[in-house]
Amino acid sequence: MSFQDIIKNSILETMENNTLSTASLCITLGIAILFCLYIYAVYYLSQRKGFYSKQFNIVLGVLPVITAGIILAMQSNLVISLGMVGALSIVRFRTAVKEPKDLLFLFWSIGIGIILGARNYELALLISLVVTILLFGLELIPDSRAALLLVVNLDREGREDELMSAVEKLSRNARIKSRSRTMDGTDLIIECRTRQEKALLDAASSIPHVQSASLIAHDGEAVY
Repeated sequence: MSFQDIIKNSILETMENNTLSTASLCITLGIAILFCLYIYAVYYLSQRKGFYSKQFNIVLGVLPVITAGIILAMQSNLVISLGMVGALSIVRFRTAVKEPKDLLFLFWSIGIGIILGARNYELALLISLVVTILLFGLELIPDSRAALLLVVNLDREGREDELMSAVEKLSRNARIKSRSRTMDGTDLIIECRTRQEKALLDAASSIPHVQSASLIAHDGEAVY
């Protein structure tokens, strides 16, 4: 018997041993449905303060069942497993994930489906509990005070040093992030941190040659 025949017989024996009964399939898919409902509920509760997409949540709920079914099919049939690998290798998804937390839920949902397809139910339960605890536990950690953007329009006679002096009295870490020269004067974007937002805006507006001033809060993803 050649080495090739040994490998072939070994693969065939593995596939025969992994043949699943109808009862085993129903149990696995039933447990996958329970995890689907759990992930659906966790996503709904975690997005109460943010943008909630019901359609995306439905996708998250269905993914574990589909993934578990694919893994079960790949375990039971060599032809299906090879065909599935080829099919998934040419699929390209172009939908952009806008929220980082959505990417976390996608990996969680797909990973749970793979683990359930391998019939490792205890590991799936443990991972889900740990992810849930971390997800809600880390939300309780308070954020540091985000920087503010002070947008000021100076006319041609306006002085930047006078403006910065007034800003630094009421804020800390003030620095100019953007400077644009126009026909009417200069547009400045100043990043600063302060708890006296109204006083800072009033002080900037009262400086001579300041045409307008506005204060904008951002989360660190602003593009200048």
